[in-house]
Amino acid sequence: MRSEPLLVVVLSLALGGCVTVGGGDGNSNNGSSAGQPPGANITASSKADQRKDAARVHTELAQHYFAEGDLEDALTKLQLALKFDPDYAPAHTMIAVVYERINNQTEAEQHYRKAVALEPAKGAPNNNLGQFLCRTGRAQESLAYFRKAVADPFYATPDVAFTNAGICQLQMSDTAGAEASFRDAIARNPGNGDALFHLAEVLYRQGDAFRARAFIQRFDALGKPNAAALKLGYDVESRLGNTDAAQTYLRRLQSQFPDSEQARALKTTASSQ
Repeated sequence: MRSEPLLVVVLSLALGGCVTVGGGDGNSNNGSSAGQPPGANITASSKADQRKDAARVHTELAQHYFAEGDLEDALTKLQLALKFDPDYAPAHTMIAVVYERINNQTEAEQHYRKAVALEPAKGAPNNNLGQFLCRTGRAQESLAYFRKAVADPFYATPDVAFTNAGICQLQMSDTAGAEASFRDAIARNPGNGDALFHLAEVLYRQGDAFRARAFIQRFDALGKPNAAALKLGYDVESRLGNTDAAQTYLRRLQSQFPDSEQARALKTTASSQ
């Protein structure tokens, strides 16, 4: 999170307590009308808005601390956010992430589920809970939440939920389902690198190296290489008998990721031949 917009938010909230709320002729003291105590004309709605604003600010501060690796201060800010507004869904999501990072799975799940309960039709909280369930060995249960996520017409990244569903389906040995999910992800976002890589991997494992090549090449064109993708490119081209192309992937793997597990594996294979 960039510090400048965050600072603006914090200052806006701090100044908000000094703003006069409600009507008046400009001569009232501290925003109160004659015969009324200060603040009497502040509506319940505006107070609720102020609590929500406070929760939002503390959540954004927590995101900043989290990005800096300061999990303790992030947790403190999120606890404050939920004191201001216990129904602020983004705070529940963020505190769930923190609890998961510090290996408090019980609290993490509670808050992921609370975020979904507060925003049951929204894509992001459903995707987040689905990911958590998949990470904790409940892949079958996770699929229902991914389906809810992609059903949200306003969800900005349904391709992410489709990709996550595909990864969980691979854990369940549902190769056909995973392939369909990765294809759905790519249909919605042709630049989804995770989906391109995993689909290439699925096709290669199915013995379809020719189609796998098309997707690993599309992944490579994104310009975000990693060791696993370069190794897969090497394997695909080797299986197709394209020695020059395979060696190009190998040289890239060895030069860009020399200490990777994939580079070491190929080095060991080459030395044993």
